[in-house]
Amino acid sequence: MSSKTTIQRRTFVKAAAAAAPATAFAAGNSVLGANDRIRAAVLGVNGRGQSHMYGLAPIKNVEVATFVDPDLEIARKRAGEFEEKHGHRPSVVQDMREVFDDDSIDVVTIATPNHWHTLASIWACQAGKDVYVEKPATHTFNEGLSLIAAAKKYGRIVQHGVQLRSSEAIREAVQKMRDGAIGDVYMGRATIFKWRPPLEPAPDEAPPATLDYDLWVGPGKWRPYSKKHVHYNWHWTWDFGNGEIGNQGIHELDMLQWGLDVTLPDEIVSSGGRYLWEDHRETPEMLTTLMQFKPERKMAEVAVRFWHSNHETRSANGNIFYGSEGHLVVSGYTKWDLYRGRKPELVESGEAPTRHYENFIKAVRSRKTEDQNGPVESAHHSAALAHLGNIAFKRGKKLDFNRETNHFSGDSEANQMLSKTYRTGFEVPPPDSV
Repeated sequence: MSSKTTIQRRTFVKAAAAAAPATAFAAGNSVLGANDRIRAAVLGVNGRGQSHMYGLAPIKNVEVATFVDPDLEIARKRAGEFEEKHGHRPSVVQDMREVFDDDSIDVVTIATPNHWHTLASIWACQAGKDVYVEKPATHTFNEGLSLIAAAKKYGRIVQHGVQLRSSEAIREAVQKMRDGAIGDVYMGRATIFKWRPPLEPAPDEAPPATLDYDLWVGPGKWRPYSKKHVHYNWHWTWDFGNGEIGNQGIHELDMLQWGLDVTLPDEIVSSGGRYLWEDHRETPEMLTTLMQFKPERKMAEVAVRFWHSNHETRSANGNIFYGSEGHLVVSGYTKWDLYRGRKPELVESGEAPTRHYENFIKAVRSRKTEDQNGPVESAHHSAALAHLGNIAFKRGKKLDFNRETNHFSGDSEANQMLSKTYRTGFEVPPPDSV
């Protein structure tokens, strides 16, 4: 199937969907019973997609049917590995648009590079598929507004890949804070401490024969193929990734926002840079971001740095919430510790595994967004914290953000950074045009 054909087909799908109610367009809108088989396609199988395929496989009456990747060598390899472990071989597709045209696919999970997350999710919604999208759900702030609009318009379940939301222990910790276990919660601190080694130099060159590089770039800015970007280090290139605050950081930002019971900040200031490696990384190695939530009278501090660090939380990646009577530490996705008093004493702890894929499938079957632990609105808000922090870093000054208008006050350059320019055929539509 040619790119021209599938782009034309996508245009037709958008027009047809706009002319019909979502219930008529989306075949999956009826409630699915426990015995109804759900067929899933995994988009992007080099990294996080492996977690998707093996997370979905054990769930009853869920079939991992198709692997999608612009690099066919990777897709075929993963299909073979999956067959060896689970006894059946998923089909392999290079162009995700073929999956959106496939009526036998009910849900898609998206583990592409960040710059593809929103467009792939919107295309899936338009095609009547439910979506599990990796963090961050968006590459820019404004993409979040479009993603919310698409999920609502087409009546789709869109789940954000922030696993801690489905940990019974972390849900318990949040409830304890809501119930006043540490008094009035006034501040949260997110710690994002990951080891990131120096990047090896790599020239621009011809892409491998098995890779459709034009498709890989998709809605991103065109850059010549280089191993500097493909297949992992795109995280540190602004045109494809969002730096560490938009990588591991999204988990901690989502927890920070959830624990503080806030959405978007009113003031943001961010400072950092590159201090260790003289390589081609564009995003900061170290970043400190402060956010004020004025009506709620709460503050957030986000600390990004490399691995060599004290463990402020047990896992080096986590959150600390400060209250008038104590503090609570969330470690990773599954653990918490509660301390009280001016000389902190450990009062109680909790730990439990996460069941985030199961939660997604539950909501797909029930068609109830209230069943979701990682709904599309929180996907936008947690990713937005990273986007706003990065914009403040680039501007090098304190920024005032208006939650009502979704714009910065008095800074046209910062407002331009809320969106980006897309390549022809890969445009993320504005919210009123999804």
